[in-house]
This record gives sequence, C-alpha cells and structure tokens, in this order.
Amino acid sequence: MTTFYAIFIDGMIYASWLFLVAAGLTVIYGVMRILNMAHGSFYAIGAYCAASMVGWYFSDFDGNPYLSYLLLIGCALVAGLVVGVVIEQGLLRFMYKRNELLMIIITYALLLILEDTTKLAFGVDPYFTYQPYALLGRSDIGGLAFANYDLLLVAVSAIIGLGCWLVLNRTHVGKVLRAVIHDREIAVAMGVNVRLMFAGTFIVGTTLGALAGALTAPSISVSPGIGVEVIVLAFAVVVVGGLGSIEGAIVGALLVGMTRSLAVHLAPQIELFVIYGVMSLVLAVRPQGLFGRTLARKI
Repeated sequence: MTTFYAIFIDGMIYASWLFLVAAGLTVIYGVMRILNMAHGSFYAIGAYCAASMVGWYFSDFDGNPYLSYLLLIGCALVAGLVVGVVIEQGLLRFMYKRNELLMIIITYALLLILEDTTKLAFGVDPYFTYQPYALLGRSDIGGLAFANYDLLLVAVSAIIGLGCWLVLNRTHVGKVLRAVIHDREIAVAMGVNVRLMFAGTFIVGTTLGALAGALTAPSISVSPGIGVEVIVLAFAVVVVGGLGSIEGAIVGALLVGMTRSLAVHLAPQIELFVIYGVMSLVLAVRPQGLFGRTLARKI
C-alpha cells in the first residue's frame, strides 16, 4: 500500500503541474489555431518575475510571509498581461489568416528572442525562492511525507481546469468562442469581434503560462533553459489529449503523470522514455489525440 500511495500521489502532483503548463497552450490553439512554440518562454518569464520579487520580499522586508503567495500570483498576472498585450498587439495581430506552419516558425523565432531577452533582464545565475514552498510544511499520507505546497498545486490545477471548462461551456463568452472556433467567417458575419476574441484568448493563454511558471518557481531552480524544457512536455500532453481540448489536456496530463510515476517507482531506467512512449501509442491509435476532433479541410 505504501508503494501505491507513493505512485498515486506523485502521479497526481506531476499531472497537476503538467496541466498547469499545458493549459495556456491548449487554450490558444483551441481558439486561434496557433501552435505556440513560445509558450515555454511565458512560463520562464512568470517563474523569473515571481522568483525575483519573492526573493526581494523576503530579503528586504519583515512582513507576513504568507503574503508571498499573493505576490506569486500577482507577478504572474502582471507578467502574463503585459507580455500578452505586447506580443499580440505588436506582432500576432498582423499575422492572422497566415498559414499555420508560418505561425509555428514565427512563434519559434519569438521563443528564441524571449529566451535571450530573459537572460539580458535577469542574468544567467539561478534564482532560488524556496520560502513559499517550505512555509506550508509537510503532511503524512499513508506513512509517506509530502510537501503541502505540492498538494496545493493539485487543488490549484483542478480549480483552473474547472474554471476553463465552465467558461467555455457555461458562459456567453464561451459560446461566442466556440462559434469562432467552428467558423470564423460566419462568426464575423454575425457581428462577433473576432480580433477582440483572439486578443483576449492570447492574453489568457500567456497569463496561464506565466502563472504556471510562478507557481513552480518555489520548487525549482529558476535558470536559463527552463522554458525550452517545459514546452516539450506541454506538447506531449496536448498531443495525447487532443490539440485545443481542455478535457483532453486534463486526461493527457493524468495519463502522462501516472505513467511516469509508475516508471519512476517500478522501472526507473525507462523514466526518460515513458512520456514519449505514451504519446506514440496514443497517436498510433488516434492521430488526432484522445479528445481531438478531425477537422474538415477547406479547399
């Protein structure tokens, strides 16, 4: 039973982190049909902003340490909003209606630019902001100790996933977004401001990416290259679940997270390959992913 608890809880923690990383990517693709290669840079920017601000707070102030959690979230919201507005208004709005392959190249170029910009802004030395992670202590579950901060991330990812699903399926804005997804031309003809919808969606996606980085910062060493590392995992999750599907991202994150946890505890020698093995198996059976829909091609 101890091994079962370890596999299950480790898998849930890793799956929740994967979903946090992949949520913004799947939201942007679902509405805008842009496979955003720069999403990892938004994650890195959120992590760097949160780590620098929280480090400054604990080093220069003697206030309530629990305010650091508000600082983490605030940094992510501000960073995601600013970066999202600048990129969407300064670049992407001129590129809509272009070929999807061209958009991949553009966002990849943006990834390279943002990686170097991050180094110029924050330097190349790692940032450590362990205080929020250690502040919540640890809990004993089935004879095993787990960090409460990691367990909190499971709840946060569940709230974000539920919130995204409710917005898309139970609100007027969600209905309009679904109309834009299914047929942009008809949506425009019905009076929908598609440009505004695109701008809002991209900003939400960048903010979710920055939030994932900010919430991850207390548990890692924030250093150059973290954005490139997570974008590969995020792509694996959304490809398994189906590009553009929130439900697919949730199921994909759970499937990848649990499979990796099984490998770590029972067969650690294949841990590096198991994620891509799961992706290969799913794509062999369903090329569009578990929840992906086959799209009709316009001729």
